[in-house]
Amino acid sequence: MFMLFIISFIIVPVLKCCGTETSTYTTQYDEVDIKEIMGNERLLVAYIGCLLDKNPCTPEGKELKRNIPDALQSDCSKCSDKQRENADAWIEFMIDNRPEDWTKLEER
Repeated sequence: MFMLFIISFIIVPVLKCCGTETSTYTTQYDEVDIKEIMGNERLLVAYIGCLLDKNPCTPEGKELKRNIPDALQSDCSKCSDKQRENADAWIEFMIDNRPEDWTKLEER
């Protein structure tokens, strides 16, 4: 009886919680100021280098890099509103201001 309790009330909820894919990306980094990054050459080059595997990545960069393939494939279906807003701003900025880097990123 005790084993049934353990399975029913401890193991099953843990598996349901942690055994399935999440429906959204973490919002932990949603408050990163993307305009600050776009306006700071040093930060911008560091993030671009991270995405192109040329520089080490910050924790935010690692998370971004890890989620980009899925976000592109799913049309950002797991993105928060803030993540969609930041993605649109980033893409527009890169196309308008750093077309060579944008082309390199697209090729990845």
